[in-house]
Amino acid sequence: MTARTVSESKVELTELVMPNDTNPLGNCMGGRVMHFMDIACAIAARRHTRRQCVTAAVDEIAFLHNVPMGSVLVLHASVNAVGRTSMEIGVRVELEVTATGERLHCASAYFTFVALDDNGRPMEVPRLLPESEDEKRRNAAAIERRRARLAHR
Repeated sequence: MTARTVSESKVELTELVMPNDTNPLGNCMGGRVMHFMDIACAIAARRHTRRQCVTAAVDEIAFLHNVPMGSVLVLHASVNAVGRTSMEIGVRVELEVTATGERLHCASAYFTFVALDDNGRPMEVPRLLPESEDEKRRNAAAIERRRARLAHR
């Protein structure tokens, strides 16, 4: 199985917050932000594996800023580490201030995805080749988080 680099599966997803995405206060609902995050991570997982993948777990999500209706959200997702059948994908959500181009960090999380074979069973995923120092740091941190998740089970 061919190993893949982080850059081969990186995702930048842009979403416009519409009225049906908001709560009665006019801000994007947390569940909707989570939905956007899950989509960005699913695309990264599918790009890495070239297979159908499903969400297996999500680490803690903290919402750092309100996201008013009409806001532009930019989500960045990339594979941090892979196991035998699963992979950790990090996602960062930023609110783009359209008047200035400034971006505010709104939320981050780590999603675990599992690749599925044609029968819907977990299958092996390609190895990850972190190239930059940042990718290597993220990979090492993801391996530690995986150990903690398995110990918590």
